[in-house]
Amino acid sequence: METNGQVNGLKSKKKDNGDGKDNLWSAILEEVQNQGNTKLPSNKNVLVLGDNETGKTTLIAKLQGVEDPKKGSALEYAYIDVRDEYRDDHTRLSVWVLDGDPGHKNLLKFALNTETFPHTLVILTVAMTTPWGIMDQLHTWAAALGDHIEKLGLTPEQKHQSLKQQVQKWLRYTEPGDELEPASSPMKRSSRNLSDDLDSDDEDNTLPEKVLTTNLGLDIVVVVTKTDYMSTLEKEHDYRDEHFDFMQQWIRRFCLQYGAALFYTSAKEDKNCDLLYKYLTHRIYGLPFRTPALIVEKDAVLIPAGWDSMKKISILHENIQSCTPDDYYRNIIVQPATRKSGGLREAEITSEDEQTFLQRQQSALLAGAAAPRADSPLRTAQRTAAQLDGTKIGMGGGTPGNEGVLANFFNSLLYKKTGSPGARADVSPGAVSAAARSDAAAELDRLTRNKRPPPTVDLNSSEC
Repeated sequence: METNGQVNGLKSKKKDNGDGKDNLWSAILEEVQNQGNTKLPSNKNVLVLGDNETGKTTLIAKLQGVEDPKKGSALEYAYIDVRDEYRDDHTRLSVWVLDGDPGHKNLLKFALNTETFPHTLVILTVAMTTPWGIMDQLHTWAAALGDHIEKLGLTPEQKHQSLKQQVQKWLRYTEPGDELEPASSPMKRSSRNLSDDLDSDDEDNTLPEKVLTTNLGLDIVVVVTKTDYMSTLEKEHDYRDEHFDFMQQWIRRFCLQYGAALFYTSAKEDKNCDLLYKYLTHRIYGLPFRTPALIVEKDAVLIPAGWDSMKKISILHENIQSCTPDDYYRNIIVQPATRKSGGLREAEITSEDEQTFLQRQQSALLAGAAAPRADSPLRTAQRTAAQLDGTKIGMGGGTPGNEGVLANFFNSLLYKKTGSPGARADVSPGAVSAAARSDAAAELDRLTRNKRPPPTVDLNSSEC
């Protein structure tokens, strides 16, 4: 298919030489030769940054068309097959995925260096499963990326060229369909030819308010993953449209600051994944992208770089009633209180064996000292076995005085109230069970029978 440039080239050659028939073949051969030099480049890269569990690996697998993603570690490498149906050409887009652990930031030098810098697009991922951390994560990774770029040692000319290209790309964005309007209208340039004539100076390079205030010289796409979790936030955490609008306007402000595009995606429900792939190929290779901005569905937002503005963002402010748009992000999007795993289980309470408890109390009373506190279960069991043997002997062959002391002790167990002044503070009301009271009553009855006076013998009875 001949482009407008190709047709104009053919016409100019006919006009200059006067012999259109002879020069037609030479023009065709020249165009074919030029097309051979416009193949998709093979040195393009995508660098994916984001915290762990933000869906980086799953997102790239979706772009690859892989159903079973396998997560790597540290700095993971993959590639995406890119095909240009218009030129019947294909290439591989290299993808580097950095682990979310901050300790791996030093590996950025293998994915982004002075050679790859002009050919790299950066994706910053955040997940809707942790909406309270979205802004902190975006600023953290953007700062890490900026620090790394500062250490690359780019020449002043390279820096100036990269910054200038980002400004021009933003200014030259046009809505799909606007390129059909007359070329004389201001800023009406085809979004399908994004990479054309970027070296030329625009007449007006004035950026809109708060746009590209932090220019890193790289194409950046912010991807909010797992947007299907929004329904869970509504059901379990009482999120409303107001919360999602508050979050979106803050994310879009960030995108304006860095000149980034914004995509809300869900690999689970396959939302915006195909559009993200087309946008990446458009931004990197200049392939067609005819989808306008999508802001109606809260879980499938799509905002190309160059479309947004503070005026458009202010539309979201109309739905924010319980707070102000400038409120601190984490004061409104609050992280739910998390319970520690140990706090969910109550401490297990093991009751003391009743015989051990009674024996301990008896020993303390006999010695005239306060009852000792409970020991460890193992020592208690060992001591109980030895003490019970001695108790049986003492009970069977004890003196009447000892039996009286023991009887008084059991009486105190049966009738003494727990809250009385003489009761021990460390003995809980349920320490003596019903079974213990029953055993004490039986023992008291036995002792009482043993203390009864012997029957009187009538010597005058005839039965003697």
